[in-house]
Amino acid sequence: MSDLFMRFPQGKGKALTLSYDDGVEQDAQLLSIMNAHGLKGTFNLNTGCYAEEGTVYPAGQIHRRMPESKVTELFVNSGQEIAVHGLTHPWLEQLPEPMMMRELIADRENLERQFGTIVRGMAYPFGTFDDRVVEGVRRAGLVYARTTIASHGFKIPADWLRLEATCHHNDPALRELTQRFVEEKPERDSWLFYLWGHSYEFEADDNWQVIEAFAQETGNRSDIWYATNIQIYDYVQAFKRLEFTVDGSRVYNPSVLTVWFVKDGRMIEAKPGVMTACA
Repeated sequence: MSDLFMRFPQGKGKALTLSYDDGVEQDAQLLSIMNAHGLKGTFNLNTGCYAEEGTVYPAGQIHRRMPESKVTELFVNSGQEIAVHGLTHPWLEQLPEPMMMRELIADRENLERQFGTIVRGMAYPFGTFDDRVVEGVRRAGLVYARTTIASHGFKIPADWLRLEATCHHNDPALRELTQRFVEEKPERDSWLFYLWGHSYEFEADDNWQVIEAFAQETGNRSDIWYATNIQIYDYVQAFKRLEFTVDGSRVYNPSVLTVWFVKDGRMIEAKPGVMTACA
């Protein structure tokens, strides 16, 4: 029998990523917690919903969107990913085709101009979508789109345009899932813990301790790869592009990423652009 299983960079069997939506003021506190524990993730933004510069919110308002200047200041050079969340945060499946495509493409274009990058991912506004929206996401040049569906597991995604998260941070199963992820070790396939939410919810629910405890338990560990959503997508695609000889004795890596995998119980490091012996 010949076994072959993907491993993350440096041969790690686990990866962790976060995904948070809307571009609200509370993102600053969340980012501070993430940075303190070495966590990485993706912030999904609605460029058509930025607050006006100088906006002062009334006391007690929880959902406080940031103006463009604060969004840029917070996320530029942060090491986190910026992704599409719809220009105006609409129910995409309710829109006529041209309006739906504008929501995707205009948001992407604005973000690319704002951050000087190429934006390739998104989260569905309200978590709603249908097959027509999924095809629109594909045509907009986006390679993954996060839903609000909880897998309650750690499997590598099979359908990146209907991307399921492990769970929301308020999920009753979070504690058990976190403990299992940290304490157990994958036997075959690598594991991915994908946490999502909105940072304003921590203020609304008065439970910042939830994300602080999660970061404390999962962060700064040598056996976990911390990455943004797009970094994980790109790595998985690089693994899928590996080219093996029929007998499995050699592998060629056509990508620009170094890829690790276990073959017949042996860790292999496949460097980009070269043929590597793996038998």
